[in-house]
Amino acid sequence: MARKKVSTTVYIEPEQAEKLRLLHERTKVPVAVYIREGIELALAKYEHLLPGQLTLDSTGTTPRKG
Repeated sequence: MARKKVSTTVYIEPEQAEKLRLLHERTKVPVAVYIREGIELALAKYEHLLPGQLTLDSTGTTPRKG
């Protein structure tokens, strides 16, 4: 089942719009999919700035099992 999406407006540079259009023409993947992928990449890059559960290890690494 598809997840519900939230509508929003973003402003991009004309060059970005043109490249996305060309990418869409070649791959037939909707531009919105590429924009959502970009958002996921940005969220992953800045994940450390988002609220969430802290690890017990002050180095930020995951504890080893075993």
